[in-house]
This record gives sequence, C-alpha cells and structure tokens, in this order.
Amino acid sequence: MTDRTGIFAGDDPFAIARAWLAEAERSEPNDPNAIALATVDAQGLPDVRMVLLKDIEGAGADGSFVFYTNFESAKGVQIEETGVASFVMHWKSLRRQIRVRGHVSRVEPEVADAYYSSRALQSRIGAWASHQSRPLKSRTALMAEVTKQGINLGLRPPRPPYWGGYRIHPEQIEFWADGAFRLHDRFRWLRQDYAMKKNRMDLPSNISEETLWVVQRLSP
Repeated sequence: MTDRTGIFAGDDPFAIARAWLAEAERSEPNDPNAIALATVDAQGLPDVRMVLLKDIEGAGADGSFVFYTNFESAKGVQIEETGVASFVMHWKSLRRQIRVRGHVSRVEPEVADAYYSSRALQSRIGAWASHQSRPLKSRTALMAEVTKQGINLGLRPPRPPYWGGYRIHPEQIEFWADGAFRLHDRFRWLRQDYAMKKNRMDLPSNISEETLWVVQRLSP
C-alpha cells in the first residue's frame, strides 16, 4: 500500500492524468497538452521534441496516450523501427509532471480521418505540403508548396496516407509534484506483467496475480 491522497488518489492512472490535464487547462498559459516526446533510432541514439498530446484514452489495461504526426518524420521513422517511445508532460503553473514509457501502435485510419478533418484547413493542407524532418531549400519554397497543394486539394483535402496517429500504451507512468526543499512527491505505476518480465527486485512480494498496476512511492 502507498499513502496516496489528494491529487494522487485513485485506482486508474489515466483518470488521474485526465484530471491533472484538465486542471492545467485552467492555469497553464500556453499548450497545456504539450509533451516532450522521446524516441530512439536504430543505433540507440535518443531523440526528443515537443508535440501536442491529443487524447488520453480508456482506462486500466486499455488506456493510452495519443498524438498525431507524419509517419515519415524522424520520430515516425524511429517509432516504426523500434516500436517504443516515452514522454514527459510538465506544468510550471501546477509544479507537476507526468512521465510515461511504453510501446506504440498506430491509431486506426478512421480515427485519424476524424481527427484530421477537425483540424483547420491550412493545417490540413500543411500536412500535404511539408516533407517533415527533411531538408528545405527556403521558407519561400514551403509557402509555394502550400499554395500549390491548396489549389490542387480544394476545401476538403483527404488525410495524407503518410500522416496519422500513434498510441503510447504505457508500461510505466510516474506522477510527480513539487515539494518544499526538493522533497518532492513521486508515485510510479508499473504494469505488473512488465515489471515481472523485467525481474524487478523492488516489487512487493505480496502482490496479487490480478493486480494490473503496482504503485510505489519513490524517493525524490
């Protein structure tokens, strides 16, 4: 058992994450859903960049974190090669953060279509015009391609086949809140099957086989 109360209380980490994000939306001045997304290339070199988290789906074993991108971008290529990613979401206004590590799968085409259709027209056209992560001659060349694609595609551009969503299915989630004198509160949620596979020696010896998540307080 852990002494989780207040903002840390609850039996489902995705519900806690949604509650924290909703609170941040009322206090964070810009992009409360921004995450620093980390991937790793085929040589094992890590890479990180800011993207926007678009959904926190489901609960329990079916929960996931969703973002959208160009599959041919650097992060898309790295995810396709390794199938894993992690991110941190930090809010200065709340002095809190969430860290997530897990495996990645693609969002279903119909779900990606619906999200793509909800975007501003210029953003939809931009997805066609930008060869993300590849060298670009000039901004003038980019804007010329935007104009060209806008004329060709009209007012209802379809979703590009190389653009869509990814779900991060977490094996580990950590909730962190700032404490006085750097005595922070940290709670790590580990999927039991993942933890057992990694032969973690710091797990409680009395956890049930039915336990989905093992929750531990961590030293700051």
